[in-house]
Amino acid sequence: MLQVQNIEKYYGSKNNVTKALDRVSFDVEAGEFLAIMGASGSGKTTLLNCISTIDTISAGKILLDGVSVADLSEAELAKFRRERLGFVFQDFNLLDTLTIEENIGLALSLNHQDPGAVQNRVREMAGKLGISDILEKFPYQVSGGQKQRLTIARALVGNPQILILDDSASALDYATDAALRKALRELPGETTVFIVSQRASSIQHADQIIVLDDGMMVGCGTHEELLRSCEVYQEIYYSQYAKTESH
Repeated sequence: MLQVQNIEKYYGSKNNVTKALDRVSFDVEAGEFLAIMGASGSGKTTLLNCISTIDTISAGKILLDGVSVADLSEAELAKFRRERLGFVFQDFNLLDTLTIEENIGLALSLNHQDPGAVQNRVREMAGKLGISDILEKFPYQVSGGQKQRLTIARALVGNPQILILDDSASALDYATDAALRKALRELPGETTVFIVSQRASSIQHADQIIVLDDGMMVGCGTHEELLRSCEVYQEIYYSQYAKTESH
């Protein structure tokens, strides 16, 4: 469904160029769970922004269903973002004047969908993510972990083909993080999930894990494969494992 071919991304002027991504390539099938990991500044968020068409690449190609995103018009890109993409940012971007239920269903309401259908869809997704009991509250009345789950519910209500979570488990405790991973695994249809996470435990069961280091892809594979072959992944995993064991 998605092909990333030797993409590069540069920032800055001619005399002061920063290379954020350096010849990154991988393929993703519909319905796959793909994780992106690496140290701060390794290019994780830049890669997500390029995949989601929020940012443009400097070189290489990104193909969606065989079509280069560079060949899509602004109207086609807007339609893709609106109808096929769900993006959960590190910041919650919630409206405090709306209830949790209204925040989750806002995009559907703005598209003039039937209010009853919107309510049913919102409540169905809230049930899957364990936040049915807070729908009448306002964002300032709930915890960080609950806000995280409601932003994920908001991204999912439109049945996106691609769901992108940019370090979206950062505010979750380990038990809630595990519940979220279970909910993502049980999503109906073929939602393709991209997740950036600093926690190895959050991504161990991903179909593919991309490991970035200074903009370059230094590893790609399952958790078990990377433990055998990727030094950067080994360092991240074992440092976190040691901290967990010490508690």
